[in-house]
Amino acid sequence: MREFSYTITDEIGIHARPAGTIAKKAKEFASTITITKDGKTAELKKLMAVMALGIKQGDTATVTANGEDEEIAIWAIEKLFQAEL
Repeated sequence: MREFSYTITDEIGIHARPAGTIAKKAKEFASTITITKDGKTAELKKLMAVMALGIKQGDTATVTANGEDEEIAIWAIEKLFQAEL
């Protein structure tokens, strides 16, 4: 299992556009990838579940990857968070 925490800097938070981009990237990997905020967890591959978390600017979320390609998955998702959020 690999994970990272990230504090959202985008002024709108995780809204439709970045959530869609992140979900699309997550679907490229076999690993189970989740995002957790305030004790609530959603599978990163499910756009609506991610948006339902209501992650806003200044919130810190933890992303976890677990599976056969977890190392490359967590690296790619972290780079995407840095670029998008």
